[in-house]
Amino acid sequence: MRTVLVIDDNPAVRTALELLFGLHDIRTVGAESPELGLSVLASESIDLVVQDMNFSADTTSGEEGIALYRSIRADYPDLPIILLTAWTRLETAVQLIKAGAGDYIGKPWDDNKLLATVENLLELSQATREVSRFREERRRRRRQLDDRYDLRGIVFASSGMERVVELACQVARADVPVLITGPNGAGKERIAEIVQANSARAKGPFITVNCGALPHELIEAELFGADPGAYTGAPNRAREGRFEVADGGTLFLDEIGNLPLAGQMKLLRILETGQFERLGSSRTRQVSVRVISATNADLPALIREGQFREDLFYRLNVIELRVPPLSERSDDILPLAEHFLGGRASLHSSARSALAAHTWPGNVRELKNAIERASLLCSDGVIHARDLALAPHRAGGVRLPAEAEPDKPMIEAALQKARGVISQAAADLGLSRQALYRRMEKMGIES
Repeated sequence: MRTVLVIDDNPAVRTALELLFGLHDIRTVGAESPELGLSVLASESIDLVVQDMNFSADTTSGEEGIALYRSIRADYPDLPIILLTAWTRLETAVQLIKAGAGDYIGKPWDDNKLLATVENLLELSQATREVSRFREERRRRRRQLDDRYDLRGIVFASSGMERVVELACQVARADVPVLITGPNGAGKERIAEIVQANSARAKGPFITVNCGALPHELIEAELFGADPGAYTGAPNRAREGRFEVADGGTLFLDEIGNLPLAGQMKLLRILETGQFERLGSSRTRQVSVRVISATNADLPALIREGQFREDLFYRLNVIELRVPPLSERSDDILPLAEHFLGGRASLHSSARSALAAHTWPGNVRELKNAIERASLLCSDGVIHARDLALAPHRAGGVRLPAEAEPDKPMIEAALQKARGVISQAAADLGLSRQALYRRMEKMGIES
């Protein structure tokens, strides 16, 4: 059952709140002093605290309440706290709200308003605990991955990327071809490096070829090598191909969908037999190379169009690793941004909101470029949203300038979309819950 701790020296207040909350299936624990309240917190599982601001007779300064609030917040940073006050100056309560208090309620209180606030904060408390458990479990799995595998310094925090990395580590020991799919700039080459680093070929060479960056007439020579004079403009000496250079290691073929059909045929043969001939040579050579390929193209569509061999596709696609776009792994955005900054600057809260709201069509590569640009444009070593020059997506699909304030129709639309759940509406608007409450009160919006 949900449990609320009421810390108030007035027994009538504790009894009234116990009766009120009990009618709504909320268990209440009372404490008559800050010391007893802290003792209850140490011994019981509490979901929310309602605390008075003054405990001594003839005291109205609120200093006792401030000290209690700070003590609770120091040991329980995520625990929601409602300030219950009759005498404390409004400025003091507002300062504590800015410091993270859930809300303040004046005595005598309105039962409906108090219950609505308590229900919202209890819902938020439950969500916060679930998120904390999820994050702790994620950190535990990340530590296990770090202990067991060489992750090549990859930065990620999302569950989607965690699954990709874990699968890459698991299949690394199986000496079979791997196909990595995903959009440009999402990090496919880094996944290929992880496969190589955790394979039996880890000490062998890791050779990369971007099939999309080479003219079609040179790709075969690049991959398989060429004898002198094998083609127009060929050098007067033999040229080793990338397969020969990668012998005993791994060859990473990026943009495999751009490989011409003649090269596809030779690639299929080398995958099946390990044998090939250089261009212009009749001598058969033998190599042992693991092939990891990557593409952002729809290979099945290319097969239907006759541009890619179906048998090669199935040979390359023994194991497929799909790297999701950055838009599908928002938890990675801020850790990656901090990584790219490398301590050269810090991110202002407006920049963090702008980064989280952007859709990142260019994926990690776009994020890196945005951070590099912002680190050069920012002043005093602090990056603001304006330095990023991004237009975040806000609630309702309305595109706003980076630091624009949500207006009344936007807040009402967010509340309707979130079905009145304040924490969800605040997240959609890029605001803290306290900031949304203040705007709702200022604009006369009912909870």
